[in-house]
Amino acid sequence: MLGLDLSDVPAPVLHALLIEKLRDAIITRKLKPGDRLNETTLATSYNVSRVAMRAALMQLQLYGLVMNSPRRGMFVNSLTEAEVKKINSLRIPLEAEALRLCQKLHTNAMSKHLGSLVAQMEKWDARSPFEAAELDLQFHRAVWQYSGNTYLARALNSFVPIVFAHRTLDELNDESLHWTLAHHRSLLDVIEGKSTESPEEAMVFHLRIGYEKPERLPTPTHGRTLSAK
Repeated sequence: MLGLDLSDVPAPVLHALLIEKLRDAIITRKLKPGDRLNETTLATSYNVSRVAMRAALMQLQLYGLVMNSPRRGMFVNSLTEAEVKKINSLRIPLEAEALRLCQKLHTNAMSKHLGSLVAQMEKWDARSPFEAAELDLQFHRAVWQYSGNTYLARALNSFVPIVFAHRTLDELNDESLHWTLAHHRSLLDVIEGKSTESPEEAMVFHLRIGYEKPERLPTPTHGRTLSAK
C-alpha cells in the first residue's frame, strides 16, 4: 500500500502532513516521474477525502513536483536536461523584464521585503534542499509579483517552479550537489539601481551559478539549424 491511514490526523495539520508524505513518495520513487496521480485512488490509499487530496496535489503543483495536464489529470513531473535548458532560456528575458519593472516601481517596502529574503539566504545553513528551493522560489515569486504585470507573473509561475523541483530531486540523488543561495543580492542591487549590470546580464550571471550556459538553447537534433553568431 502506497499511503497510510491519516484519518485520525487533526484537520489543521493534515494538509502539511499529506504534502510531506506525497513529496517523500516522489523522492523515493514510489511515485515515479510521469506517473499519473489519480485523486480518488490516492485519497483511498491515504484514507483522506478527495478534497484534502486535491488541495495537497495543487500545492505540490506550485512546488513544481506535480504537473496538471489539461483533460488528462495530474502527473509526477518529469523534465529532460534539454527541457531545463529551454525553460532557462525563457527565464532570462522574462525575469529580466520583471527586474526592469521592479526598478521602475521600486519602493522602500519592496526593498525591505526582498532584502529580508536575501538576508535569510545569505545566512542559510545547508538544510533540506526542499527548504532551500522554497526560499529561493519565494524570492523570485516576490520579484514577479512586484513587477506589477500579472500576465508576466502568471507566465513565470506556470513553468519556473518545475525547474526548481527538478534541481531539488537532482540534489537528493547526487550528494556532490549543493543548493547555493547566497547570490541573490546582485538581483536586488539591480532593482535598487546599485548595479551597473543590465537586468539581462544579471539574470545570465544568476543562472550560471547552477547551470552551464543557461542562455543557450540545446542544439536541434533534426530539421533546420541556426548558425551561431
